[in-house]
Amino acid sequence: MDQKKPTQLNVELSPEIAEGIYSNLAIISHSSSEFVIDFVRIMPGTPKANVKSRIILTPEHTKRLLFALQENISKYEAQNGKIKISESQMMPPIPMGFGGGEA
Repeated sequence: MDQKKPTQLNVELSPEIAEGIYSNLAIISHSSSEFVIDFVRIMPGTPKANVKSRIILTPEHTKRLLFALQENISKYEAQNGKIKISESQMMPPIPMGFGGGEA
């Protein structure tokens, strides 16, 4: 039988994207057709936090992301030990006020 070779995907990473964006909060919302993940950076003593990046995914891609994160966390913990998170860190009480595009 003929086996198809998997198609190779060349992923390019520009220098500015390779630098990354630091985020210490992710806000996740969803509709019937998509998940929206807003990555936010909260700075101590600052009353306002801006969304630094927004990713919009289909439900199927979101589930694939969940599985990929679970697999990578398992690998990380196997090498570095269990990641410790207290109950209060799971869902920190952060007052959310979503404003418009004011700068």
